[in-house]
Amino acid sequence: MESMLCLLSPSPTKLYPFKKLTSTSAIKTTFSSLSFASMTSPPQPKTPSTKKRYSSKPTITLSPKTPTTSTSVQETSTPVSLPLKKVLVPIGFGTEEMEAVIIVDVLRRAGAEVIVASVEPELEVEAAGGTRLVADTSISKCANEVFDLVALPGGMPGSARLRDCEVLRQITSKQAEGKRLYGAICAAPAITLLPWGLLRRKQMTGHPAFMDKLPTFWAVASKIQVSGELTTSRGPGTSFEFALSLVDQLFGESVAKEVGQLLLMQADDDTQRKEEYNKVEWSFDHNPRVLLPIANGSEEIEIVAIVDILRRAKVDVVVASIEKSVQILASRGIKIVADKLIGDAAESVYDLIILPGGNAGAERLHKSKVLKKLLQEQYTAGRIYGAICSSPAVLHRQGLLKDKRATAHPSVVTNLNNVSNGAKVVIDGKLITSKGLSTVTDFALAIVSKLFGHARTRCVAEGLVFDYPRS
Repeated sequence: MESMLCLLSPSPTKLYPFKKLTSTSAIKTTFSSLSFASMTSPPQPKTPSTKKRYSSKPTITLSPKTPTTSTSVQETSTPVSLPLKKVLVPIGFGTEEMEAVIIVDVLRRAGAEVIVASVEPELEVEAAGGTRLVADTSISKCANEVFDLVALPGGMPGSARLRDCEVLRQITSKQAEGKRLYGAICAAPAITLLPWGLLRRKQMTGHPAFMDKLPTFWAVASKIQVSGELTTSRGPGTSFEFALSLVDQLFGESVAKEVGQLLLMQADDDTQRKEEYNKVEWSFDHNPRVLLPIANGSEEIEIVAIVDILRRAKVDVVVASIEKSVQILASRGIKIVADKLIGDAAESVYDLIILPGGNAGAERLHKSKVLKKLLQEQYTAGRIYGAICSSPAVLHRQGLLKDKRATAHPSVVTNLNNVSNGAKVVIDGKLITSKGLSTVTDFALAIVSKLFGHARTRCVAEGLVFDYPRS
């Protein structure tokens, strides 16, 4: 099984540190203890303008495509006007969900108006890992729009579906002709942009599995490659850097730095990946079954990353909505369709229950009587459970962190007891917690490692193009 997974994953490729971006300012961020208000409120334009490409001083208001909440907004810099930036992110059947959602989430945090457009006849699209996303509109309705950026997620057959969409080809070709920004990640540079003739005389990168399809002279094995108006990147594991590079080019380095802080990213990050206490084995004589409850306001990055990574490792993941509908509206306005309702999901037993974060979503998870009963039964039976971002506070309020070491998002971690702030992921027996957002990949891979061991985890990480220890 391990050898098969390794064959499906690309070989390790030398990757350059994020701080060595080509042709764009280095995005350097430092960790700060952020309020949840600052985490959920992006630097945002106030008045549209076309005279300046970006301002060096960000201001924070609510994103045009983000659901409003009652959370107060904490300004972290002098308010100034920023031009409104319009971004197109197309999706199709088999699009890589981590890449699509991270691009949308990060750009909306920066204040861009992001339109998610389906190239399929329907707005609902099943992504590469099985997550169902609902687009804002169809691509045909975007044909006459002018965008500051067109960003193509990868994935297969998603990249081929984008390639075969004539409306999208025309939009992206006009983007390149107009010297406006466009970008692609993973398989999309080779499978989508190359046949369209939009890589000519450009340096580019892509997923290691598709590098041999790119022009040898112009292909570069770097996390991010910026060549004029074109930006390319490698895969799900480089999506945060890719999205921040696009923020940098749209709004400037200071906004990119601020958004990076909101995402809990650091340049030259040497934070310990995980700490483990009271070590026990997580082993099963069957394929592990995981429940991921979601709600309106849940953090979409954490939902899709956990599901995508665990399914890559061949875990049986059930996504259950605690709302009246299987469709939920996540914290950054992305619509996600669950596999079933929580009441139906409660009829089964799960080896692991994981709560995604998002302030509003975590509060709704806490109020679900069905989920509360499931969590109490999980704890009493000695089965595995965990949470990320703001949701460890849900476990704390339900008495499930008693005598346990845990971590959480900086905005809620002070409310917990026995906090361990030294690592991105903390495991204590059959409990696993994490800080959130950019730490979600480490969180999901830590689960894979506990369930299956290092070899499978390494293979999954290579497929993501995510830096992971060899031993």
